[in-house]
Amino acid sequence: MSTLSPPIALLLAAGRGSRFGAHEEKLLQPFVHHDGRPGIVATATAAALLEVMPVLAVVHGEGPLADALRALGCTVCLTGQDGPREMSASLRCGLQQSADASAWLVALADMPRVQPDTVRRLRDALAAGASMVVPVMQGRRGNPAGFAQSHLPALLSLQGDRGARALLESPALVEIAVEDAGIFADVDTPEDLQRLRQNLG
Repeated sequence: MSTLSPPIALLLAAGRGSRFGAHEEKLLQPFVHHDGRPGIVATATAAALLEVMPVLAVVHGEGPLADALRALGCTVCLTGQDGPREMSASLRCGLQQSADASAWLVALADMPRVQPDTVRRLRDALAAGASMVVPVMQGRRGNPAGFAQSHLPALLSLQGDRGARALLESPALVEIAVEDAGIFADVDTPEDLQRLRQNLG
């Protein structure tokens, strides 16, 4: 049996983002990284992940978004211009390209305020043997969620736009308590983006 690769982060950046206007448009909006560097929403999200682990970003075709993520240090998986835009399709694209990973941390590219320490704690829990992990703050679950290799068949069989949410009802789920409001903070609308920018301090 071949040796599995270390855990990686799958950054899902190929959806439609219809509530903002266009997914790529919102992910290309200027946003300061956690360390103060200027960037965009997608690279701010990716930078926190890259501080801890390799990142495979799933993007809908070539363009400025794919270029920016590659420049930051991500590997990019392209879904193709004519491919489906559901979250499950993005997940399959990333999983198929990284099927030898021992675990995956599934992150959404429009959540630029998740902190590296949260990523590190989730990764460490997976490395210690947890098969499924999610961050929790004040009793509320957030993102990203982590899955061990044993869940690969179930992840590949997901359909539609709910992503891996259904799997998180499993008794195998381990909740990791964090102090990081970024696990709830996504950019769905221009108002969300403005609020997150104002709260950077």
